[in-house]
Amino acid sequence: MAFWWALMVIAFAFVICKFLLMLIPSNVPSIEVDASDVVDDGHPKENSFIYIPSRRQTDRVQCYEPATMKYLGYFPALKPDEVKERVAQVRKSQKVWAKSSFKQRRQFLRVLLKYIIEHQELICEISSRDTGKTMVDASLGEIMTTCEKITWLLSEGEKWLKPEYRSSGRSMLHKTSKVEFQPLGVVGAIVSWNYPFHNLFNPVLAAVFSGNGIVVKVSEHASWSGCFYVRILQTALAAVGAPENLVEVITGFAETGEALVSSVDKIIFVGSPGVGRMIMRKAADTLIPVTLELGGKDPFIVCEDVDVAHVAQVAVRAALQSSGQNCAGAERFYVHKDIYASFVAEVVKIVKSVTAGPPQSGKYDMGAICMQDHSERLQSLINDALDKGAEIVGGGSVRDISEGAVDQYFPPTVIVNVNHQMKLMQEEAFGPIMPIMKFSSDEEAIMLANDSKYGLGCAVFSGSQKRAKNIASQLHCGVAAINDFASNYMCQSLPFGGVKDSGFGRFAGIEGLRACCLVKSVVEDRWWPLIKTKIPKPIQYPVAENCFEFQQSLVEALYGVNVWDRLRALVNVLKMLTEQNSTVNSKRRD
Repeated sequence: MAFWWALMVIAFAFVICKFLLMLIPSNVPSIEVDASDVVDDGHPKENSFIYIPSRRQTDRVQCYEPATMKYLGYFPALKPDEVKERVAQVRKSQKVWAKSSFKQRRQFLRVLLKYIIEHQELICEISSRDTGKTMVDASLGEIMTTCEKITWLLSEGEKWLKPEYRSSGRSMLHKTSKVEFQPLGVVGAIVSWNYPFHNLFNPVLAAVFSGNGIVVKVSEHASWSGCFYVRILQTALAAVGAPENLVEVITGFAETGEALVSSVDKIIFVGSPGVGRMIMRKAADTLIPVTLELGGKDPFIVCEDVDVAHVAQVAVRAALQSSGQNCAGAERFYVHKDIYASFVAEVVKIVKSVTAGPPQSGKYDMGAICMQDHSERLQSLINDALDKGAEIVGGGSVRDISEGAVDQYFPPTVIVNVNHQMKLMQEEAFGPIMPIMKFSSDEEAIMLANDSKYGLGCAVFSGSQKRAKNIASQLHCGVAAINDFASNYMCQSLPFGGVKDSGFGRFAGIEGLRACCLVKSVVEDRWWPLIKTKIPKPIQYPVAENCFEFQQSLVEALYGVNVWDRLRALVNVLKMLTEQNSTVNSKRRD
């Protein structure tokens, strides 16, 4: 009894000490990052003219605000030799960083976290100006997700990168077996434009914390913000004594990306399935590992036993997430026939209250669409659906936009009478469109949801959690939310990724962190040098006449199903070893 009391006291003391340590403020230095060239102070600047995007790729990446078409500047489209030079610089720095302690790496994370929390408005404003999203959407998708990833790494990162001991099996009981997670070297990442802050920080945090260097090619649609955000990373690294050039951002087009793939030790890609296939082909030349997070056409299933008003609000947010820049957003809505009419009416009421406009000019629900000509593609998907019998039943409004930016906005649109013969239900829209289809049974909902070339995520809503879980378990996708939407990504201990045309491999979570590592299996003697592995006499060269008989008995002794058969085999093994030793000793005497 005294032993258990002592154990309880020690455990209680440990918890109290850990709690007290949490109350002690960490010695985290503040950093200053020059933002003078990106802050919009409201005064006209020399380069503030309205920009007309060119369809032709040049040696420059031109940047502009999608919401206003105001010109932001340009960055060089790097050539292959320039990319390789950047990678070589990072590789040199990585060799030093690979020897860094987890204490130093955690301090880097704390410096970042402190800066992010103190400069939320600046970070969100830059994301908003470069992609057209609202400040609220930037906070939700950029700030919160990144802070959550940092805090998870601070709490658990070291734990999942330490050697992991495994069982050694029956034949290797005298050995210890473990898995080591060592840095790969230089990780390359090619990221999309929809979350310019988080899409940059996400791979950088995992790569750097696991001891790697990293080169990130930011999207040509979000280079302006990416080239500022990397300053934050580089300044934080310098503050903890990391070598220069450990993290680099490069700008350019396809040629730049191809050069990066051929120069690094692993590639992470966030983008379209078409480009993902090209990256795989290029990566095959050097046989490097690839993680692909590609398109999505996530189903949003609503059963008849839900709170209609609540789920309708969640559904609209899921469809319109980030001004139609809905990475992991819902694009197909399946609603039970018994509540179909009431659900559609509630959605239409909400959507009619949604307004889109320049995010820096007022508090709008939606901002602009980032990519040039994307409105035309969205309209073509709607036209195809209308031609095949669909009907528009509601939409939002667009306000206060300048004449030059009209094509950068698309009003939220609700469509009914849709089916799977329409492109809108099969192709990724990446826009603020809500196609709503009815179903009669759980089996039909599952069949419809799985009828897609994509398999990223899903959301299932039901008054019965058991029912929702049962439906979700039968959907072929990588991410599932029960009675919620996109909550998975805020749980940074979980992996993120899909199947089919949504890609493969995972980032985030334990799996994503270890995916930045060389996974090495290590076996060593448990009681060295007292017990060492020796080759049994019957199978030493030259082998004995009974070598195969010995091997048969050894296998049965180790793995036989019946305990008596195993004991009998063990006796045979010992007998043969004894006889072999006697023969060897006899020959020596002769």
